[in-house]
Amino acid sequence: MNFARKTRLFAGALATAATLAFGATSALAQDAASFYKGKTVRFIVGVGVGGGFDAYARMIAPYLAKALDATVIVENQLGAGGLVALNRVSTAQPDGLSLMIVNGTPAALGQLLEQQNVRYDLTKLEHLGVIAAYPWVWVVGKHTPVTNVADAQKPGVKLRFGGVGPTDGPADGAAITCHALKLDCQIVLGYKGSADIALAMERGEMDALYISDSSAAQYVKSGAARAIAAMGDKRSKLLPDVPTVFEQAKLDDDQRWWLEFRMSINDLGRILVTTPGVPADRLAFLRVAVKSSLTDPALIAEGQKTQRFVDFQEPEVARALAVKALGAVTPEIRDRVRKVVLPKQ
Repeated sequence: MNFARKTRLFAGALATAATLAFGATSALAQDAASFYKGKTVRFIVGVGVGGGFDAYARMIAPYLAKALDATVIVENQLGAGGLVALNRVSTAQPDGLSLMIVNGTPAALGQLLEQQNVRYDLTKLEHLGVIAAYPWVWVVGKHTPVTNVADAQKPGVKLRFGGVGPTDGPADGAAITCHALKLDCQIVLGYKGSADIALAMERGEMDALYISDSSAAQYVKSGAARAIAAMGDKRSKLLPDVPTVFEQAKLDDDQRWWLEFRMSINDLGRILVTTPGVPADRLAFLRVAVKSSLTDPALIAEGQKTQRFVDFQEPEVARALAVKALGAVTPEIRDRVRKVVLPKQ
């Protein structure tokens, strides 16, 4: 057989294989689409109604429902700042009908510190993508005399920070900030979410809140709070006039280490996950639907209007960030952080 004929036969075989593979893939996609059509998908939020994560979920749900051709209901499941809900998702029936918006930073911290109520593993959950990563901001109630970091460090100044659970984001961020800056703080746990803490701050029951910049900007814009510092090495784009903590405070090496440690786990941001073991065709279809929703210009525009910004990153990025965050901590660092964040454990 001459070379030309062999080449034609080989090319024909490749084309046939590609056609069969495409057909199989298309069939799987059609099966997954048929599965989701008309179904009810639970979009789980681990904190109360009215907070930033709840607002994101309710904004995204209609777009996701359209992409899946399904009904998507937002379901708030409270407990330990979202860890209880994440435990449930991680062990739920792997049918692809439950997904959760997760605050990646406290979720990673809870796992890093090996808290007893942690049953999930961020590296084994099925990641659907990053909605957005964001800087954190320290805000105070308007009733407080504190206007900057130096004010908070003055003798006799005591700040009450609100939190949900010890590693919910607001509470652990406050604990690390207070320890690093040598502030006199009381951290009060038990709130349903950041919205409840903000209300308590407006009433004068709490003095301060450690929160995402999008939520902080909302509170500042409404006049409910005053921003003290951006808690990273860059200013927030939403609050460009607010200096970073590194700009305001003269820090020794140990203080800088604490603030940089907290900053290092912020990149996880708001992530979407589902239960491990979801059938491959459904997982692929769900990921396509999530990406389609989070890159929809209409959703992005809606988020910009309400300062709920969407900056989608692929599932592989989310998993890589989780692996990086969870693999960088030594037993010595874990013990050190545990003493600050979980002082009673």
